[in-house]
Amino acid sequence: MSEAKKTEGQKLQESLSYQRKNYFETASKEERKEMFDYAEGYMKFLDGGKTEREACEYAVKEAKEKGFTEYHFGDHLKKGDKKYFVNRGKSVVVFRIGSKNLEEDGFRIIASHIDAPRIDIKQVPVYEDSGMCFLKTHYYGGIKKYQWTAIPLALHGAVILKDGKKIEIEIGECDCDPVFYINDLLPHLGAEQMGGPASKIIDGEQLNVLIGGLPYEDKEVKEKIKLTVLNILHEKYGMEEEDFLSAELSAVPAFKARDVGLDRAFIGAYGHDDRVCAYPAYTAVLNNESEHTVLAMLVDKEEIGSEGTTGMQCKVYEDLMEEIAIALGANFRKVRAASKCLSSDVTAAYDPNFANAFEKLNSSFISCGTALCKYTGSRGKSGSSDASAEFVGEVRKAFAECGVIWQTAELGKVDFGGGGTVAKFLANLNIDTVDLGVPVISMHSPFELISKADLYSNYKAFLAFMK
Repeated sequence: MSEAKKTEGQKLQESLSYQRKNYFETASKEERKEMFDYAEGYMKFLDGGKTEREACEYAVKEAKEKGFTEYHFGDHLKKGDKKYFVNRGKSVVVFRIGSKNLEEDGFRIIASHIDAPRIDIKQVPVYEDSGMCFLKTHYYGGIKKYQWTAIPLALHGAVILKDGKKIEIEIGECDCDPVFYINDLLPHLGAEQMGGPASKIIDGEQLNVLIGGLPYEDKEVKEKIKLTVLNILHEKYGMEEEDFLSAELSAVPAFKARDVGLDRAFIGAYGHDDRVCAYPAYTAVLNNESEHTVLAMLVDKEEIGSEGTTGMQCKVYEDLMEEIAIALGANFRKVRAASKCLSSDVTAAYDPNFANAFEKLNSSFISCGTALCKYTGSRGKSGSSDASAEFVGEVRKAFAECGVIWQTAELGKVDFGGGGTVAKFLANLNIDTVDLGVPVISMHSPFELISKADLYSNYKAFLAFMK
């Protein structure tokens, strides 16, 4: 309907009402092409970074190609410097030093995580039973255990041999590689299994990864299949069974990122949570020349509470910011107070197939842009930093000025559960922080789904925030 034909009431309704916008509908042909082109780079990142170690390495490689150099504590810094800081090979901070006064302007921080739910291999994992050899596992992060059975798995990780040598392992990604497998029970015998709650369909101790089945050709040997497996690992990697004690190995889906739908509007892949935010975070810093000092923090261990030396609770990230402030002659307390952060983690997209889990008015919708969550947490906002109205207003203004398509979101109905992010850890440093991230369908499954429009909106939002 043309503007001339609209009634006063219709015009007033449009001007006063809040409505989400489908980004695909509002985007020009040129912008749609930019969305799809940007998605190609992201899908390569997903396939090349299925663990936090690999994602860190991938981001560092791209940073180097853009002229960024490694930073070490105590290094001299000046305006215009482009740096990256690696923490134990599992997290990375990519940053640029801006021209604005750091005490007055602070940092512009985007904090994402690069770990994802997976199946970790135990330290004493190898055993043989009934003509098969398995690896014992301990799942990592919140998963529906039954989703990880009867799918092709790849083995990724690092092993420190007894002589101290580090071995990188990746098996199952190439077409010529074998894949691995977790057995499930056939439905013909599964009445008891299917009669219980979904959380009990598969027990954690049943998530054993099938790794071999050929007996070693020696009649005098016991556990012949296990010996074949150990022998292959020894010949290829120099491993002995004891080396699993100092190994970090994970079984991850062997799927590659794929376009979903006849129109290719969506991307299906393992690890959207939270690499769909991490990729735009660091590429925004790589492609940004803001006057602000900007940092993209790609951290580990978010899925298990941000613990340990590589999680967001580690002091190293605060130490890094303090080192930058000191190098530039700034008072770190003043810098923290002036800083602003987007805690960029995914949220749950409204799914009409499971409508009962959502409160529709305050849910994020697929393809309607990146989603701002004023608060996360569980039930009574437990575990949330709950951003101030003033800071949300600042972010809204920045997005409006740059034409960013975005929406608001909550993680499902109030009493249904919820989830946390790294936001509270940045907020605890006296840094204004709010959550912003891409809506995801089937979150924490082996094959999650996102919209290319929301991915690109997230990138545009980061550029606007840094601007």
